[in-house]
Amino acid sequence: MTGDLYSWLKALHVISIIAWMAGMLYLPRLFVYHCAAAPGSAQSETFKVMERRLLRAIINPAMTAAWIFGLWMAWLGELWTQPWFIAKFILVLAMSALHGFLSRWRRAFAADANTHSARFYRVMNEVPTLLMIGIVILVIVKPL
Repeated sequence: MTGDLYSWLKALHVISIIAWMAGMLYLPRLFVYHCAAAPGSAQSETFKVMERRLLRAIINPAMTAAWIFGLWMAWLGELWTQPWFIAKFILVLAMSALHGFLSRWRRAFAADANTHSARFYRVMNEVPTLLMIGIVILVIVKPL
């Protein structure tokens, strides 16, 4: 039964990660376009709604589910001492920190107080991809 539970947790974890990553890749791209919209304009207000809904309806719940299912699997699989898992855990913490920054930047846009350029958000748009590559390599290849 534990094997069946682990397989279900893994499936739910992967589903959660896919949803989390979709949002983490899309939100900074919305910020790039939002930078071009005049504060208070109809376009800016539309971006605010899109960004808020994306974060609250997809990114936040997906991250929460990914953490729950991932920690549950780590506990069942006794992975805490595996070097690859520790490295993966550090990268997931970095992804979660980026999630927090995206939330903060969304609040700044909502208050018409964004201080970053479109170029900044273009660069930030690449960070989740780089973290994801590292995480996937650590999980699949287990080089450590």
